[in-house]
Amino acid sequence: MSQVRQVGLLAAGCQPWNKDVCAANGDRFAYCATLAIYIYQLDHHYNEFKLHAIMSEHKKTITAISWCPHNPDLFASSSTDNLVIIWNVAEQKVIAKLDNIKGAPACLGWCWNTGNAVAFVSQKGPLLIWTISGPDSGVSVHKDAHSFASDICIFRWHTQKKGKVAFGHTDGSISIFQPGSKNQKHILKPEPLEGTDEEDPVTALEWDPLSTDYLLVANLHHGIRLLDSESLHCITTFNFPSAAVSVQCLAWVPSAPGMFITGDSQVGVLRIWNVSRTTPIDNFKLKKTGFHCLHVVNSPPKKKFSVQSPDKNHYTSSTSEAIPPNMTQNQAFSLPPGHVVCCFLDGGVGLYDMGAKKWDFLRELGHVETIFDCKFKPNDPNLLATASFDGTIKVWDINTLTAVSTSPGNEGVIFALSWAPGDLNCIAGATSRNGAFIWDIQKGKMIQRFNEHGKNGIFYIAWSHKDSKRIATCSGDGFCIIWTIDGKVLHKYKHPAAVFGCDWSQNNNSVRIWDYTQDACINILNGHTAPVRGLMWNPEIPYLLLSGSWDYTIKVWDSRGGVCLDTVYDHGADVYGLSCHPSRPFTMASCSRDSTVRLWSLIPLITPLQINILADRSWEEIIGSTDNAIEKGTPPLLCGKASRDIKQEVEKLTCNPRVKKLRLFSECLSPPGGSDNLWNLVAVIQGQDDSLLPQDYCKGVMHLKHLVKFRTSKAQELTTIKMSKFGGGIGAPTKEKKLKEAAEIHLRLGQIQRYCELMVELGEWDKALSVAPGVSMKYWRKLMQRRADQLIQEDKDDVIPYCIAIGDVKKLVNFFVSRGQLKEALLVAQAACEGNIQTLHVSTPRRTSYSDDIYKEDFNELLHKVIHELAEWYFQDGRAVLAACCHLAVDDIELAMAYLIRGNELELAVSVGTVLGDPAAQATHYALQLLARKCMMIPMWNLAADLLLMTPDNEVDLVKLCAFYPGCTEEINDLHKKCKLPPAEECIQLAETAHADGNVFETIKYYLLSQEPEKALPIGIDFVKGWMSNSNWTVDTVYPVLDLLSYIRTEKLLLHTCTEARNELLILCGYIGALLAISRHYQSIVPALYEYTSQLLKRRVVSVPLKIEHLSKELDAWRACTQSANQSPEDSPCTPPSDSQRMVYETLLKRLKEEPLKGITGPDYVTGSSLPSHSDIHISCLTGLKIQGPVYFLEDGKSAISLNDALMWAKVNPFSPLGTGIRLNPF
Repeated sequence: MSQVRQVGLLAAGCQPWNKDVCAANGDRFAYCATLAIYIYQLDHHYNEFKLHAIMSEHKKTITAISWCPHNPDLFASSSTDNLVIIWNVAEQKVIAKLDNIKGAPACLGWCWNTGNAVAFVSQKGPLLIWTISGPDSGVSVHKDAHSFASDICIFRWHTQKKGKVAFGHTDGSISIFQPGSKNQKHILKPEPLEGTDEEDPVTALEWDPLSTDYLLVANLHHGIRLLDSESLHCITTFNFPSAAVSVQCLAWVPSAPGMFITGDSQVGVLRIWNVSRTTPIDNFKLKKTGFHCLHVVNSPPKKKFSVQSPDKNHYTSSTSEAIPPNMTQNQAFSLPPGHVVCCFLDGGVGLYDMGAKKWDFLRELGHVETIFDCKFKPNDPNLLATASFDGTIKVWDINTLTAVSTSPGNEGVIFALSWAPGDLNCIAGATSRNGAFIWDIQKGKMIQRFNEHGKNGIFYIAWSHKDSKRIATCSGDGFCIIWTIDGKVLHKYKHPAAVFGCDWSQNNNSVRIWDYTQDACINILNGHTAPVRGLMWNPEIPYLLLSGSWDYTIKVWDSRGGVCLDTVYDHGADVYGLSCHPSRPFTMASCSRDSTVRLWSLIPLITPLQINILADRSWEEIIGSTDNAIEKGTPPLLCGKASRDIKQEVEKLTCNPRVKKLRLFSECLSPPGGSDNLWNLVAVIQGQDDSLLPQDYCKGVMHLKHLVKFRTSKAQELTTIKMSKFGGGIGAPTKEKKLKEAAEIHLRLGQIQRYCELMVELGEWDKALSVAPGVSMKYWRKLMQRRADQLIQEDKDDVIPYCIAIGDVKKLVNFFVSRGQLKEALLVAQAACEGNIQTLHVSTPRRTSYSDDIYKEDFNELLHKVIHELAEWYFQDGRAVLAACCHLAVDDIELAMAYLIRGNELELAVSVGTVLGDPAAQATHYALQLLARKCMMIPMWNLAADLLLMTPDNEVDLVKLCAFYPGCTEEINDLHKKCKLPPAEECIQLAETAHADGNVFETIKYYLLSQEPEKALPIGIDFVKGWMSNSNWTVDTVYPVLDLLSYIRTEKLLLHTCTEARNELLILCGYIGALLAISRHYQSIVPALYEYTSQLLKRRVVSVPLKIEHLSKELDAWRACTQSANQSPEDSPCTPPSDSQRMVYETLLKRLKEEPLKGITGPDYVTGSSLPSHSDIHISCLTGLKIQGPVYFLEDGKSAISLNDALMWAKVNPFSPLGTGIRLNPF
């Protein structure tokens, strides 16, 4: 199993270089970064798109992608390395590759008239068609589409008319080819703008899906035209509100005939059009930066999950075709119920719901090119800055994996960055040709530039953390220069060659300069197959060195002996920067040419140390000096500032220091993503004063007793923006947005009057008036009067209905008189006299006898349903810690612990459970048992014993530990003594006595502890076979014996004399494991366990009360019954189980036991389960599918399964899926 675990991924943005870099089909969409394709897939349960895969086979810039219209699993991509690739998304692999083409394909499109051909073209042609398979496979040239006078910027096949294709050119013209018709080259070029000879390239081109001849074309300056490809004339020219507006991209909306959408190039305005009108139906400003490309997702997501069915009479559709009266002409067109994938020029990517007018998700910023450097902020381990080839520095919150700031850009290539010390909130950057600069994040601008290196590239920059006024830079000109922050040069050091690195010593103000071009270091640590760019010493473990290389890997080294401890393959291109923060020393960030930043947990490298902390070992076994730690063979010891600070703080305490020690070390060692949140909730449950909660507590999962209070406070904070002097910097929400957000919070908190007043402030009177009766009719009338007064001041006719509704005849008559509309005034006065206008009287209905307690009970049940759904959402996304936070927020300690255990956060579960005490005790003891199994793998037997001794009723667990211990007789007896068990020699006699007494369990126990443990096998197996021969046997009767037998020492189990017993033990453990997997709802491994058992039965000579046919029937019955039970209403109907299958399944269920631990049933999802890998692709030997998330290698070093499946397998069957008799220990 990998020692370095991926725990976070900052995806790249969409590249702005090429046209067709966004595509969709069915419930997937994709976009291209420079070197990789990001594929999102709809999660139907939670109705959201999640990052599913990263495809990275191209070594140079990707130029286009095209999804196969006939098969949603296939798409094609092309790149500047003259390569076209066909991908299978479902299998996440390349299925065909064409690499012998001339010229880089600029455009690519799947041929609609055939299912296995892709067309591509570069510059002026010709159009090449690659038939991927079949008798005509190979590349052919389109007989007409060649020798163009102008470069092709886009082409589209007609979706219905076979072989019809249109090209858009950089000179603004289009070309159309159709079999059997005259070819049209360079036609319908728009008139040039007056007084300019500038070219007007085609920016977008799409065939009307409902017509064989109509073509929608956009030119950069001339706008949009609907053309008839047969008569070759313009049907409609569409008008924009300003001549300055230019269209970057367009798309038809399949769900709304005649409708299309466009994206502006200067500002991110999405416009919705209908072919029957020359002006837009609607405009949405979605972003400050312009569009690059967009694509309509064909199948809009289904209705969102709801814990309560909406009232049938309630109007809920945002896209209904019913047109309310008095709508404006624009509103009379129903907005299409489509979702648009939007990609912007700054790399931002999002999915916009046009019907609901909201983002389903939006990632505002993303690097679109190589990331050369990444650094944590010195005084905040949650902020990470990145420097990129794209000319920007971005700052990320690593808890939420979102960008919080970006530099203005246009700096050329930025090679390196360095944070200012302390809380100065500035970053220094080093560029390839534009010198160095200081960026003030708060002000959002550059405040200083250094140009002493001229146009030479500056490869490294370092801000002194001892003297905040000094910065060092080194360059290709051979100089290292020391500057002051106001631009003054203090020193210049000349080097005989280009200087690639410099840094300030932490002990004094001298400068160390070293030349990475020398290969002295590479000779010491051999292993990388390409140059090494990133190096990082761990701040706590002095011998731990990490290196990032151009061979796409990160390696972890024990520098004491030059041993490589682990190699990480997840990046899809050269790895450049590595960084970690001293206060979170085992979380590392890496950046790469693949445009991603990834977060890693290094905790598996120091597992013994972490368990020492949990076992409350002495400080000497946790913290040491550097001199001791770097001695060969010494177990890991913490030697950094963070651990010393924790020790000092704990030693100050007189009351319960262990609780503080567990929390401080947990926060230091755990990766970001919820551990701080978890400990804050633990403190709340234990009664900590609210004033001691940190400021960022309200950003995470809050305890429900705080939710309303903190959200109200948030609303008040947003409201006060109107009094603030300054804005929030680049990308900060506007005042209006903040007030709207505040209003929405107040509304959800039931503070209707506050909502109304904020809506009035925003000028949205109708929204305020529509809910004002919820406060009181008196308040509604008063608000109506205020609205009427305002409209009278504005001299608008809109005042009439307001005055009539509240019966304010006098005000309305005076309004008409003041405007000279006397007849209108007379009419109103007469109507009032006749009693047609009167004051509204409202009677309050009598309260029902429905008690408050019943209401409260209903709401409480609803609350828990929502919390459970939110926790599951986090958990299945590989965020077990946040899932646990959700349950702690409603004081459900047992479920919180269960989610930590199912997420394999065992150390955190033990820490939290120890602090929480009795309510968490049962789960804590289970976590300790699993941790003890982990210690057996390390191996650290004494530590495992210490953990088990912390649990009650621990005798059987200690027996298992001692039975499996492979030491010599003296060492075995020492461990027996520690565990209060008799010496091995005595155990033989005790076993024989127990055997004579007929006590099978005691007999097995003592034989396993003796020097002849193999004697336990026949006794135990015969006992199990005897029980299973009865029709009414249950798992409870046989599992304890099988579980105990499984701890026989491996070398004894593998003896030739034990072959038959071993095979029978493996088969019985496999079958009982399958039943336990059904009981625990481990759906993904149930078929594999049945198959494993069947294969062993088939291939090995055994005598057990199991038949392959019966196993097959059980598996079929389980499949049929569980599929039927788990089917949702939206799913296509499946065949219901037969009566015989129901009977088999019911018999099977009767054998199962109920799990003693609440919430422990259900699949395991470790941190990072949903994170795709770029290049480290493995196929599971259990399922035959690509493994998503962490991989676990079996004992042959080749066979792999997912870590999730390995954990579930080991919890129900201790032996490896390979059938070797080796125990599985993935914990």
